[in-house]
Amino acid sequence: MAGIIVALIVIVVILVILFAVVRRRRTETSQNLRGKFGPEYDRTVKQTGSRRKAEQELQERQERVSSLQLHALSDQQRQSFNDRWRDVQAQFVDDPPTAIGRADGLVQEVMRARGYPVGDFEQRAADVSVDHADVVNHYRTAHEIASRHEQGQANTEDLRNAMVSYRSLFEELLHTAQTTS
Repeated sequence: MAGIIVALIVIVVILVILFAVVRRRRTETSQNLRGKFGPEYDRTVKQTGSRRKAEQELQERQERVSSLQLHALSDQQRQSFNDRWRDVQAQFVDDPPTAIGRADGLVQEVMRARGYPVGDFEQRAADVSVDHADVVNHYRTAHEIASRHEQGQANTEDLRNAMVSYRSLFEELLHTAQTTS
C-alpha cells in the first residue's frame, strides 16, 4: 500500500513539473512573439479572437517567410528605387491620387525585388510583418486610405498620411541589408 501511495505522489509531482514546463514554454513563446511582432501581435489576437490562434498564425507566418528567398537590394537597385520614389513624391504635389497609386505600386516592386511574393494585400502585409513589424501598420494604414479614396471617402490630408505611411515601409524595405527571420 505504501508503494502505491509513493508511486501516485511521484506521478503527481511529475505531472505538476510537466505542466509547469509546458506553461513556461507557452509563456516564453508568447513573450517572444509579442516582442517580435509588437502591435501586429495585438492586432492578430483581436482579429482571431484567441491568443492561441493568433500565436499559431504568427508562427505560420514566420515559417512561410523563412522559406522565401529574401535578399537585400543591390546599390544600383536602391538608387533606382530612390530616384523613382522622389518622382512619386514630386508628383504628389500636383496629383495626389495618382501619386498614391504609384507609391503602392513602387512598394510592391521593392517587395518583389527583395523576394516577397506580391499576391493579395493581406498576404503581403502578413509576410512583411515578420521582418518589419514596426512598419507593417503604416502599410495597412496607407492601403486603407487608398481604398477609401477609391470610394471617394478620403481627402488630400488623408492621402498625405497615406504617402507618409507608404514611405515608412518603402524606406524600411529599401535599406534593410538582410532579413532576420
